[in-house]
Amino acid sequence: MDPLALARSGWVRAAALLGLALASASAQGTVAPSDGTGLRWVGRFDATLAPWQEIRLKSGQRPNTFRYALWDGVKAVEVTSQASMSLLARPITVDLNATPVLCWRWRIGATLSQADMLRREGDDYAARVYVSLRLPASALGLGLRAQLALARAMWGPDVPDAAINYVWDNRQPVGTTRPNAYTDRAQMIVLRSGDGDAGRWVWERVDVRRDVTRLFGPGAEAVQLAITADTDNTQSSARSGFADFHFVAAERSCEES
Repeated sequence: MDPLALARSGWVRAAALLGLALASASAQGTVAPSDGTGLRWVGRFDATLAPWQEIRLKSGQRPNTFRYALWDGVKAVEVTSQASMSLLARPITVDLNATPVLCWRWRIGATLSQADMLRREGDDYAARVYVSLRLPASALGLGLRAQLALARAMWGPDVPDAAINYVWDNRQPVGTTRPNAYTDRAQMIVLRSGDGDAGRWVWERVDVRRDVTRLFGPGAEAVQLAITADTDNTQSSARSGFADFHFVAAERSCEES
C-alpha cells in the first residue's frame, strides 16, 4: 500500500476516534444556555434526537442504529451495534472553567468478550462517550499540524485536534488511561469495566477540564459530544443506552432523577 493510501486507511479509524466534528456546527445548534446556577444541558432526548446527528465514517461500512427509547422510564438514545460503527454527535459550546464536570447515565447489555483496547484489532467497546477538542495553537507542533491537515483534507475542516473517549471496557481496570491503539490524539479513559453493572442505568460524573489539562495541557475547548457502541473490529454486537448529558459547576451535584 502506498504511503498516502496507508495514511488514509489509518485516518478512517483515527478520525472516528476524534469524533469527526460535524461539518456545519452552526447549523446544528449549540449547547443550551446556563440556567444561572452552573448547569448546562446537552443531552435530553426526545423522538427527534435533534440536534444530535448520525455521522457515518466511510462508504460500505455498516452503521449502527440509533433510536429514541423510553427505557425503564428513562428518555434515552438506544444504540444497536452489529459488527458496525457510526456516531451520534452534536456540537457544543461550553465554558469548562465555569462548568467543567460532565454528567450522564448509560447502560449496556454486556461487554464485548473479544475486545482488547491494547490492540487495533480489539478496539471496540459496548459504550463510549467522546468529548472532541480544539487545542490552543501553542499546543500544535509541525508534525501534528501536518497530520491534521491530511485528516481535514479527507474529512473536512472541522475534524478536531484531539479527543477524550470515556469507555465501558471489558477487562482493563477502572481509571486506566492510555492512548488509543490508532492515534495518541484520542486518549481513552475507562470509567466502567466488566459486566457487574450491566443491565441497569448507572450515573457518571467526570471532570472534563481536569482530564483535558492532564492529557493535552491547558486552554483546550470542548467542541463536540458524541456517543456510540463500537463493534466493527471484533465483528460482535452490543446494545447500549445513553441519557441526561449535562455540564455542571465543580461544586454542584449532577441532576440525577
